[in-house]
Amino acid sequence: MALLHRATLRPTKLDLLTDWLPGRSWFAGSAGVEVVSRGGYRFDDPAGEVGIETMLVGGADGPVHQVPLTYRAAPLDGADAGLVGTTEHSVLGRRWVYDGCADPVYATALAHAILTGSGQAEEYFEVDGRREVRESAVTVVVDGVPDAPAPEVGAVRRVVDGEHTVIDTDGVELVVVRRPAVEADRLAGVVLSGGWKGQPTTVPLAYARPR
Repeated sequence: MALLHRATLRPTKLDLLTDWLPGRSWFAGSAGVEVVSRGGYRFDDPAGEVGIETMLVGGADGPVHQVPLTYRAAPLDGADAGLVGTTEHSVLGRRWVYDGCADPVYATALAHAILTGSGQAEEYFEVDGRREVRESAVTVVVDGVPDAPAPEVGAVRRVVDGEHTVIDTDGVELVVVRRPAVEADRLAGVVLSGGWKGQPTTVPLAYARPR
């Protein structure tokens, strides 16, 4: 489960992505185009240290882009190239925001979500000591076997960024689809798919291929 805070971020996540996305080779848009949210979904970090959120964003009229993000309380060693930016969280303080594909915690969470069939985390707020569930704007489905043993992911060996970003780990090869679309060819592997407002038919979002 993912605990959310009723908080403000300065700059906002969309502000950060408006500046960061035009520098990506897989971005279909122009610099200066305001990025808007199409929805998102989350995974849980069992250690409770790293926030993990995947955002679906794009220009007002352009294609949807998938951007996994991780939120950390301190810089991640060796991941400067994956830094999206920093933001001030009104509850948690400064957060370092990374492209999740550069973060080993995201790789482990994605592999577990797909291969164990657990899918996305339930999102909730705590209000006066009680839990209020927030409905996700993205519906995620997975092909993995429910309650299957968690895979051994191991260390991230390399990340090859592109329209299909490949995260190569000791135990699993992961693929993140940066521009999800109905007409996209399905790749080999166990698949995580999703649908959202304006995209009622589920489309592939990510794949996992155990070694």
